[in-house]
Formats: sequence, C-alpha cells, structure tokens
Amino acid sequence: MSKVAIVTDSNSGITQSQGKELGIFVLPMPFMINEEPFLEDIDLTQDEFYQRLEAGADVITSQPSPESVLNLWEEILKEYDEIVHIPMSSGLSGSCQSAIMLSEDFDGKVQVVNNQRISVTQRQSCLDAKLLAERGMNAVEIKDFLEKDKFNSSIYIMLDTLYYLKKGGRITPAAAAIGTLLKLKPVLTIQGDKLDAFAKARTATQGKSIMINAIRNDMENRFGGARADNIWLQVAYTKDREAAEQFKEELLKEFPGFDIQMDPLSLSVSCHIGPGSLAVACCKKI
Repeated sequence: MSKVAIVTDSNSGITQSQGKELGIFVLPMPFMINEEPFLEDIDLTQDEFYQRLEAGADVITSQPSPESVLNLWEEILKEYDEIVHIPMSSGLSGSCQSAIMLSEDFDGKVQVVNNQRISVTQRQSCLDAKLLAERGMNAVEIKDFLEKDKFNSSIYIMLDTLYYLKKGGRITPAAAAIGTLLKLKPVLTIQGDKLDAFAKARTATQGKSIMINAIRNDMENRFGGARADNIWLQVAYTKDREAAEQFKEELLKEFPGFDIQMDPLSLSVSCHIGPGSLAVACCKKI
C-alpha cells in the first residue's frame, strides 16, 4: 500500500500546530503588507493582521512561491510515496493552477486536487483525504474522489462592511456607498469556483436567518437531508469570535445533534471581506 501525504495551504484554516496534530502538511500563504512580506501563521498572527488591516495598511495576497512548494514536496517525498495536494479554490486564486503545473515534473507522485473549496470546506477535504488514504486509496483515487465530491459543499458569508470589497476592486464604489448608507449586510455565497452575491439583509439578525434557511435548503434539497450522520456543519468568522460563538449556539438550536466545527476564516479571504464577517458552511459526509 502506498504511503500518501496530504498537503494543503493555510487558506484551509488549519494552523501549523493543528497540521502537526492531524498529520497534514500546511503551506503558509504569503502576504505583502505595506510592501513587507509575511507568511500566515509563521510571522503573522490573526490579531496582527487585523490591527494592520483596520489601520488602513495596504494588504496584498500572493500565492506560495514555486520554490516553497517544490521544497515542501521534495522534503515530504523522502518519507512518503505520494502526495495529495489540496490548494484553495482555483476560482479564487492562481495557486491551484501553479501547483498543477509544478506537479507535472513529479511523474504522477503529486496529485493536485482542484475541488474549488476554501476555509472550513477545504479543511474538511483534507480530513476526508486523510481518511481515504487510511482506507487504502492511492493519490490518484483520492484526487478523483474529491473532485467528484466538490459540489457537495456550500458556504454563506455575511459581511459587516462593504469597504474591503470596494478597496479590493470587487464591487463599484457606488454600490459600496449605497450599501454603507443603508447599513446593508450583504450575504455572499461560494458554490463551486466563484464568490457570488446571494442576498442583502437589513440587519445582522436577518442576515443570519437568511444563511440558516439557505444552508438548510442545500442540505435537504442538494445533499440528501439535514442530518448529523449525513452532513458536517461549520461556522467561520473574521476577527469577532464572540459573534461566531453566538451564531454557533443559534445554529445548534436549529440543527440539534450536530457537532459544529468553528474556525477563523483564513487571512486570504479576510483581507477581501474585512473583520466582523460570519459564515456558515456544510459538506456532505463521505
């Protein structure tokens, strides 16, 4: 049986220390903050990141350098026969495409999964991959399984502010100004490879109920039922852990018996949506 290593990036929300506990290798995502380079969770903590973001620093996301990817793979292949590499969604970053190109020199030993997930759903893919490897699947089989399974997940994110989407050029200044004036809480969705507008809420309470109804609808109509034995349910957030804890409690009332995983959203997502965002996600259990 081939010995398969699972690799991801820090967009999965898996920290370096969690990665060691789980036996998953985590590539830190690079950032430029006021033209100074940083690596997520290596020399940049969540708190430091938000301090700089809120102080108006110029934050630019980047993708891991080819050297950092190749060095990690080469190091891993000294101990393992094969690698399953699970980067963030190809629709949100070029790092997936780059990894696919780099893997071409490894004679099939490195399989890059393009299953268009991010944050808590990407984390679940890594755990699924680990389970499949333990069940005896090889890297090609795991990649095929995860890519066939990619649409069995969804995420809804409520933003606290449109400022960062405007700053990153993701929406027009006029749309941001109207949203800010009306104090709207936009709800976005990630289904497959794109981040799309889903609904506009007047209040955070309304936004949360829109997300709860949407995720219930997905579980029941797309994923075969809103049951704890069928679905992983997750909460993610930017900066405000307290609000996320509260949202988790509300979800547990709606979906009793679920074990809800909660994680901060990765910094690559946070710099586009800003602090104070709340997200709910689900993945169909394999």
